[in-house]
Amino acid sequence: MAEAASPGLARFRMILWILVAVAALAATAIFVLRPPAGPLAVTGQPFALQSTQGGTFTEKDLVGKPSMVFFGYTNCPDVCPTTLADTVAWKRALGVDDSKVRTIFVTVDPERDTLPVVTQYLAGFDPNVIGLVGSAEETKQAEASFGATSSFTEKDATGFYLVNHTASVFLIDANGRFQSTIAYQEPIDTATGKLKRLIGG
Repeated sequence: MAEAASPGLARFRMILWILVAVAALAATAIFVLRPPAGPLAVTGQPFALQSTQGGTFTEKDLVGKPSMVFFGYTNCPDVCPTTLADTVAWKRALGVDDSKVRTIFVTVDPERDTLPVVTQYLAGFDPNVIGLVGSAEETKQAEASFGATSSFTEKDATGFYLVNHTASVFLIDANGRFQSTIAYQEPIDTATGKLKRLIGG
């Protein structure tokens, strides 16, 4: 007859199984939350949005020049204005302009963010920022191509609402390939380091 496990051994086994479960959950989270690693211009979901610079912007237009791509909306109270101001500061710190890297702002709130609204909003930060606007369906297609997400909150009594959205800046190289992300309020030294590698690469 097998001997019963000692309390110490049983506790050790329980801790071991907990560690295995935590590791499995962490691996799942990394897989689910990881931005796309493939070339967006080739294998990412196609998208087409109207540009504040004129015409239609598609996944193929990501090829040719490094890009910082950010999803947001003009009524955003904090993340969006902070991030747009940061993109200007990063480029200034590196002494580069739009000939080296462009900034692309994709609205996740097409109901309120028309092309004129987005154009006026971006002019307050940098008129060279490319604003992209589409229908609700077109916006979701663009989000899917980058692995970004957004969701609307309930409207208040006045009809106002907020939009929860991915806050990272996607760094896309000149070949239209995802390189890395810059997190919201990431220290300027690490942010500019990533941007420098993007431009140099």
